[in-house]
Amino acid sequence: MADNGVNKGRRRFLVGATSVVGAVGAVGVAVPFVASWQPSAKARAAGAPVQADISKLESGQRMTVEWRGRPVWIINRTPEMIKRTTALGADRLADPESSVPQQPAYIEGELRSIKPEIGVLIGICTHLGCSPLFKPEPDAEGVGVDNWPGGFFCPCHGSRFDLAGRVFSNVPAPTNLEVPPYRFESDAIIVVGEDKETA
Repeated sequence: MADNGVNKGRRRFLVGATSVVGAVGAVGVAVPFVASWQPSAKARAAGAPVQADISKLESGQRMTVEWRGRPVWIINRTPEMIKRTTALGADRLADPESSVPQQPAYIEGELRSIKPEIGVLIGICTHLGCSPLFKPEPDAEGVGVDNWPGGFFCPCHGSRFDLAGRVFSNVPAPTNLEVPPYRFESDAIIVVGEDKETA
């Protein structure tokens, strides 16, 4: 059977080149399509949940994630920090029982958290929206109060909060720091912006 002048080498090259171009084109179409499944920046700003990996968060340390355009602090409290926070006299706090609802209904107790060692707080002062400094050590310098148990200090106007985000008495901030809705997906992953009841 005659090949009628067909160049088989050229044919293989053209078939191969067309296949490569087609594959590149398919990937080019697939990448934006798959990326479209991710929440947009607008959706994230509107409140899409965010995951935080706390596996490397050392005891006594704090990390920050962003949710709804606001900083969310995740604190790994040491047993000593927990002890100092729970021993804090109610007379030193403006709202020791968290009567003003600044947290989801499932957040109860002095530590205002699901697990005692892990605190989750929105890092914005309830006075004028500044971001307080993390001062976890007792009697930290520059806080301007005796017997400081550790917590958060807002240098703008002098508001102070304990390590559970409870506001001290006689400071400009009117309420405790807000606790966002959150849940534990695992021991290492916290989902901020999603209630544990809806998971």
